[in-house]
Amino acid sequence: MEANETAGRFVRGKISEIVKDPEVAALLSPVTVVGCKRLCVDSGYYETFNLPNVSLVDLGASPVSEFFEGGLRAGGVEYLVDAVVFATGFDAMTGALGKIDIRGRGELALRDKWAAGPRAYLGLATAGFPNLFMITGPGSPSVLSNMLPSIEQHVDWIADCIGYLQDRQVHRIEPSVEAENAWVDHVNAVASATLMHGCNSWYLGANVPGKPRVFMPYIGFPEYVAKCGEVVAGGYEGFVLAT
Repeated sequence: MEANETAGRFVRGKISEIVKDPEVAALLSPVTVVGCKRLCVDSGYYETFNLPNVSLVDLGASPVSEFFEGGLRAGGVEYLVDAVVFATGFDAMTGALGKIDIRGRGELALRDKWAAGPRAYLGLATAGFPNLFMITGPGSPSVLSNMLPSIEQHVDWIADCIGYLQDRQVHRIEPSVEAENAWVDHVNAVASATLMHGCNSWYLGANVPGKPRVFMPYIGFPEYVAKCGEVVAGGYEGFVLAT
């Protein structure tokens, strides 16, 4: 934590060097563990707040109270604008699947299985839901990787798996509970060795009221791809195949 506090002071110092208004610089400076949330690293991002037509409003201290024709009101101040872009967050990694009425064995709903937090094997499948494949699901690198290669890797893996099943006239595949539990434990162990648990973030589902606080993505794309390859080499180790 001492190293992280040093990093935090370094980041805050650099922002204060770039942003001319000290109050604005303070608002832009991180107050959480550095690295537990995505950092703003775009070129010219902080310089933007030196422009005369740019205002920074701390919505935590001055929330939006009203929208009206031509603008909005926050903290008792009216702001006239041409457009409003809403960035309200999202239900990452599980939200889209939870909105679909996916039913597994015994008519168990996926949202009910995941009520205490998502459980999946490799982020590709979940026990009790035969022949259900997920793309960049919980327990895969997903949002902590370049999403396009991650999606491509998953699609290729699933396509190869379906081909393997068809060649052997296997009609059902799903992960075993033991393999799923072991993978969930591994995902949590890897995350616990990082700073990712140091603050509330959407990686943990903290932006969704009532959502269980569970770290969802897997940290490490090369290691993950290697594991997927090992599973295939072992005849889809960890999966239960049935004709």
